[in-house]
Amino acid sequence: MRLVIPGRNTYDLTHLILDMNGTLGLDGELLDGVAERLVSLHKELMPVMVTADTHGGASRVGESLGIETVVLTMGNQAEEKLKVLRRLGAHQSAAIGNGANDALMLEESAVGICVVGAEGAATVALLAADVVVTDIRDALDLLLKPQRLAATLRV
Repeated sequence: MRLVIPGRNTYDLTHLILDMNGTLGLDGELLDGVAERLVSLHKELMPVMVTADTHGGASRVGESLGIETVVLTMGNQAEEKLKVLRRLGAHQSAAIGNGANDALMLEESAVGICVVGAEGAATVALLAADVVVTDIRDALDLLLKPQRLAATLRV
């Protein structure tokens, strides 16, 4: 996916790194409308879910979506998420998350989107993101309709 942000940069994105709880889902369940958007995005971006799996079930959700799912071990999950981002290519990846453990990947990704949903968002994630939205569907729509993202981020 080619993303042109006037006055900022042109990105050739290949991956979309996604947090699960508080971002794609709430209390371990995928939010309505997310699966359809991910299917549409999959034509241009390879989605990868990276999660601490707070509520369990991330593997089930990832399997139902047909996407790679990385369940993190306890410890420094922010660093683990960053390692996955770097493995996939930070300069070629967009990232979406809401938690403190998402901040490093939001900051280092080509485009970081913070979702402030029902679970809220950590201040450090807000400050690390390029864009902040109130719903995961809006975040995914920014990538499905990149002119919206360009309008928000252009200098």
